[in-house]
Amino acid sequence: MLRNSTHRLLSYQKCFLYRICVLPIALYNFLLWHYNKVPLLFPLNELRKLQFQATLWILDAFCTSPTIRIEAITSLIPIHLHLQKLSVKLQSRTFSLLSNHTVKSLLKKNIPAILFLICSL
Repeated sequence: MLRNSTHRLLSYQKCFLYRICVLPIALYNFLLWHYNKVPLLFPLNELRKLQFQATLWILDAFCTSPTIRIEAITSLIPIHLHLQKLSVKLQSRTFSLLSNHTVKSLLKKNIPAILFLICSL
């Protein structure tokens, strides 16, 4: 869909476009499958494939290029580390809530219910 609108973009512009447009959509509701720092393998593999294809697109590289090296060149962190960063941010936000907050009371009672509540916001 973006191929027609990205005819003459430079590589840093492609990287910016990937970070701003694609990653938020791909990681929407990641808590449904990244629970308690134990990610499910299928969605994680799909995200790795997505990021690999994006790095190939950003650099106009060949598909036989090593993944870690081209991610480093494009200054993208590996996707599993990005998910851990998002998880830590979410945990720090929930711990900074007031003690009488609804989310804190749900955390004490039922963890899956709080995940559904946070993901639906």
